[in-house]
Amino acid sequence: MKLNSIVEQVTQRIRERSAVTRQAYLERLNIAANRPRGADRLGCANVAHAFAALPSNDKFKVVAEKAPNIGIVNAYNDMLSAHAPYQQYPDLIKTEARKHGATAQVAGGVPAMCDGVTQGTAGMELSLFSRDVIAMSTAVSLSHDVFDCALMLGVCDKIVPGLLIGALQFGHLPTVFVPAGPMTSGLSNSAKSKVREQAALGLVGRAELLEAESKAYHGRGTCTFYGTANSNQMLLEAMGLHVPGSAFVNPDNDLRDELSREATRTVLACKTPIGKLVDERCIVNAMIALLATGGSTNHLIHWVAVARAAGITIDWDDFSALSAVIPLLSRVYPNGNADVNQFQAAGGPGYVIRELLDAGLMHADVLTVRPAGLREFTGEPNLVDGKLHWHAIGETQDDSVCRPVSNPFSITGGLMLLKGNLGRSVIKISAVPDDCHIVEAPARVFESQEDMLAAFNAKEMECDMVCVVRWQGPQANGMPELHKLTPPLAILQGRGFKVALITDGRMSGASGKIPAAIHVSPEAAAGGPLAKVRTGDVIRLDAAAGTLQVLVSEADWAARTVDVMPQTLRDANSVGMGRDLFAAMRRNAAAAEEGATTWL
Repeated sequence: MKLNSIVEQVTQRIRERSAVTRQAYLERLNIAANRPRGADRLGCANVAHAFAALPSNDKFKVVAEKAPNIGIVNAYNDMLSAHAPYQQYPDLIKTEARKHGATAQVAGGVPAMCDGVTQGTAGMELSLFSRDVIAMSTAVSLSHDVFDCALMLGVCDKIVPGLLIGALQFGHLPTVFVPAGPMTSGLSNSAKSKVREQAALGLVGRAELLEAESKAYHGRGTCTFYGTANSNQMLLEAMGLHVPGSAFVNPDNDLRDELSREATRTVLACKTPIGKLVDERCIVNAMIALLATGGSTNHLIHWVAVARAAGITIDWDDFSALSAVIPLLSRVYPNGNADVNQFQAAGGPGYVIRELLDAGLMHADVLTVRPAGLREFTGEPNLVDGKLHWHAIGETQDDSVCRPVSNPFSITGGLMLLKGNLGRSVIKISAVPDDCHIVEAPARVFESQEDMLAAFNAKEMECDMVCVVRWQGPQANGMPELHKLTPPLAILQGRGFKVALITDGRMSGASGKIPAAIHVSPEAAAGGPLAKVRTGDVIRLDAAAGTLQVLVSEADWAARTVDVMPQTLRDANSVGMGRDLFAAMRRNAAAAEEGATTWL
């Protein structure tokens, strides 16, 4: 199938835009790749330190027999359900490596925090920047420079982008990502959301709410909604960085363990370094997979940063151009009622990738960690007599969850760029009802999410309203997610009011049915236009036209003074809960559209 012309055009303009930086990146990669291996290149004392803790036989293998040495970077901790399974992975990997004449070492650990735990608290203001901390931790882990390849163990929101950014600094190493899978289904996401709305109305108490939440989040594995964590896994499949089909296999079963062993075998056999694999086509495939599945808005920040780590520059115009031709092929909560286990049962990533490849909507000629290429990622793994096999997925098993390109849920992708005199922002339109795509109403300006929640609780929001929550960008307070705002706005929308949210902050990967223009750039703290909005201004959010406008005359708008972030807020955002240590990151943070990076 011939590649879609728009996909080709977007890829070509990214290639041209990135030519100088990509070439410089590849030159550095080639220099690193052409050195003698670490155990031969380093001094004797360096080598002795590197392998002092290895069993004697492994020392002999890696030094005398020049056996491949796998560096494991692990995001394990046992308070995150998604990362708890990784406790056993290093031993499994080491055992498998020895079977193939290789060795493996845990090169290092990276922090892994949970936005579900920190949502609405001061800890959330460390969340976005934890991605760059993870990237740096990955680089520190691999900086011992004695590894021939690497395995990345991580799943959740900032962890996978951070691991990927860090791995690309060592782009000369073949690298495979090893998922742990989603928890089994508990209380449905829609039922959980209903209880949350009842709690916001005061109809149920803390005990009932905690019971519902605990039934939804009940075991090992990722949360089962299609938020940032599970979007990560979809994108890694589309980039060819996993063992094919391994994204959504539940933890703690024989298939999951064998897929992890296969990751060890795959990285030992892989000849393509990750820095060459992650090229313009690979990045575009990830963007397309995100759009086709209505994935997390957070990736319009994270994958910009990932691309930059490989010397590639993408922006929101690229996402917007692709969204115009990429159909929405899946509905998984919050874009539908199904969870990721139902998505997997209906066909999952393999089904979506196959449909896109067959329609010429994805680059088929990319390199992957497997020699067979991206087509191998259209199969589903299973065990036959204890051995891995991949079978063809066939047709969708549930057309309320997965649909073919010939009959999509929408002919365009799930994300959209909004532009206007309020700046540039994005909206997750796949989850928003059609009759809410256009909202025109007076603004109510809030200086924090706490102010908005207080106004809701005081019953001051019983009207059509565009809520502007500012001072939430990377430079202001680290760009926290504002997921706590979803239930009250959903209640108001359910009562028939026209409501929308506009913010320079983020919403969760679980952004729901409320029209929300998020990631507004430039942010208010950098003098962006949200700092000029006044309560009472009429704002029009038009997702059909792709515009975000305050309906004020050009002359009046130009004459407006720009508000400055209140000193009380700035002071509150800079101390306590570790925030003091992130001051330099806030000062140096790039705009959201530039990936909110702190290292460029």
